[in-house]
Amino acid sequence: MKLYKIVILTLLSVLMNLNIQAQGPPITADKPIMLGANSVILKTLTEIRNTDEGSFTKVPFMFHYLPTSNTLVAVHVPLTSYSFNDDDLGNNGSYLGDINILGKYQFYRKDGKAKTFRMVVKTLQTLPTGQNFGPDETSAGVYQGYYGIVAGYESIKYGLSNEIGYNISPSGNQDELRYKFGVGLPLLKPTYPVKQINLYFEYSSNWRVETDKYEMLYAQGIQYAKGRLTLEAAIQVPLIQNNFDQFQLNSNILLGTRYIF
Repeated sequence: MKLYKIVILTLLSVLMNLNIQAQGPPITADKPIMLGANSVILKTLTEIRNTDEGSFTKVPFMFHYLPTSNTLVAVHVPLTSYSFNDDDLGNNGSYLGDINILGKYQFYRKDGKAKTFRMVVKTLQTLPTGQNFGPDETSAGVYQGYYGIVAGYESIKYGLSNEIGYNISPSGNQDELRYKFGVGLPLLKPTYPVKQINLYFEYSSNWRVETDKYEMLYAQGIQYAKGRLTLEAAIQVPLIQNNFDQFQLNSNILLGTRYIF
């Protein structure tokens, strides 16, 4: 009986880990699921933002490292490109964007039969290394500090992610209350090595407190994961936009790659 229990628990653990790896992280949101200690992740998520004022591209090179199974530190170094319809709005060309330092700590975990619920606290520190013209989402050129909490649930059939946080900009007007919600649906049965196709349905709500700007965005994405490699693509469009006088989003195309070492 004791050996039987060990075998069952081992199989459940393997199944859960397959599911977690197969349902990769949301595309525009975040998830509290973390990999094992000493894992290294190299990733990028290109954003091509289209507005009435022009097209703006952000290509971040991201290095993530997990010192332990419940902590993560990362640095994001973005390259940005500006193509204004009116030269008076800014300088066309390519520049270094605002560098980000990310930290996450998983403080709660409850596992069940082929399902798990976890929570993390996170901070994203934005350094003013970029330009101060164009959309703030591409580059703002001012220091910002974001502090949030992420909660996520995953089972064999679906995954849910929630994130709420506040962005502080002491020298600018980028103070913002943010909430994100995402649903992930795996289309294939869990296998090993990992081979999965995921659909993502993601919402983002952003309220710029000082300027009273508000927007709700929806992103439809698809993700292909095989082994340690993940490829993803999504299109993000606005559902609600209030009090935007410039750089109002028309559409945002996202293309991403992730590799786990």
